[in-house]
Amino acid sequence: MVRRARDGSTWRIGTDEEVAWIANGTSIGRTITAAIPPDFEAYATVVLPERGERQNQHDQAVLGLLRGMSAGQPWWLGYLDTGADDIVFPDAPMVTLYSGWRYVLVQAGPEQAATWRESGPWSFWKGALLNLMFPADRSWLLSTLWDDDWTCIGGPAELVNRFLRHPDLQAQAVALGQDATPPGHQAL
Repeated sequence: MVRRARDGSTWRIGTDEEVAWIANGTSIGRTITAAIPPDFEAYATVVLPERGERQNQHDQAVLGLLRGMSAGQPWWLGYLDTGADDIVFPDAPMVTLYSGWRYVLVQAGPEQAATWRESGPWSFWKGALLNLMFPADRSWLLSTLWDDDWTCIGGPAELVNRFLRHPDLQAQAVALGQDATPPGHQAL
């Protein structure tokens, strides 16, 4: 088991085994299954805001909703290696997902998801939240693909409905087989 130190603790680094269920359940395309396996009760996309004050509200809303559905569990946090963004543990082994994209996968929690990635004008990424998150029990999955300006989520209907109703989030329900591209956005 590979571990890395940070913030006075050591953190488990994930392997391809931890994300095999994602790799085996997703396929290239414009449906929600490009990012989320078809294993969940409900799905949605959540538009990412422009950088700025609204970004923090968005990030806090997302983390608050996810935290409420996985209390007491560790989370797997995936940091996409874009070449420009903070992957937290640059010397850690990586996992491969989607179209050959490499991620550093770390078992941590919502506190680390909120604070480990630095965001700023130099960053390619669209905020402090990371690219991939799911709890140990895999009851939900949040994934933001490299070239999208929205996040995909799959999970219990209760969680997805909370995303849809949250005043700080611009979310829309998505059905399996449906184009997941939010209105007014373009999939690349």
